Amino acid sequence: MSNVYQELITKMAEATPQPEDYTGEDGLLYCGKCRTPKQRYFPEGLKTLGIDRHRIDCECEKAKRLEREAAEQRRKHLDTVEDLKRRCFSTERMTTWSFENDNGNTPQMEYARRYVENWDKVKADNIGYYLWGDTDSGKSYLAACIANGLIEKEISVRMTNFTTILNNLGASFEGRNEYIERLCRFPLLIIDDLGTERGTEYALEHVYNVIDSRYRSGKPLILTANISPDVLNNPPDIAHARIYSRILEMCVPIHIMGIQNRKQTAQRKMETLKNMMND
Repeated sequence: MSNVYQELITKMAEATPQPEDYTGEDGLLYCGKCRTPKQRYFPEGLKTLGIDRHRIDCECEKAKRLEREAAEQRRKHLDTVEDLKRRCFSTERMTTWSFENDNGNTPQMEYARRYVENWDKVKADNIGYYLWGDTDSGKSYLAACIANGLIEKEISVRMTNFTTILNNLGASFEGRNEYIERLCRFPLLIIDDLGTERGTEYALEHVYNVIDSRYRSGKPLILTANISPDVLNNPPDIAHARIYSRILEMCVPIHIMGIQNRKQTAQRKMETLKNMMND
């Protein structure tokens, strides 16, 4: 056992010399590249089995180690982000809807940036957004930018819509409560296109249950819709009044007035086709 221990201590003390390395005036091995020591003396009186020094990283070895650690951290971060995006979105294209890819067509994008930058405060104060505006004004894109921005911080987000939620709730009667509880466990829940789901009594009851459960969880909710705040404040019936009341209590209304991206895309494709035909 003593021989094994002796070998272990010796290995700790030895530094593998390279051809350019040299021994300094202090008797320690130095790196020939960065000219910093590869060994260090133990404090006086702390020799171990007659060995008075131990191995350390020189500056260039330290830089290589830090680079390897940083690369490993980046890899782990990218894996985490990829996993969170897979859990967040149901469509692949939304994973690319980010601040970096923003074309500037939505002037209200600054609200999204501020939300991500001040996440700790909006989370603590349970501040949500109600993003409303015309079709193709950029509401969903802005909401997805918030989701992707938080995911880059390794914060779990779920972005879905009530049509999907209602289909999932209808698929399993026994698991309805568990499904809603899972939605409420996400630090941020984003529900896209409120009002496009079926307007039946059954659907409205479940819409209220989801929003009310989120309200009771004390966690932020972001909604997108074509419904103006005027309608929220003047609901057509009691069923809608219950839903809209919760929304107004939880979410700050923001009018999204972006340039219609689909029209731009259609025009661009038409111009491309015209150019092809003229070639």
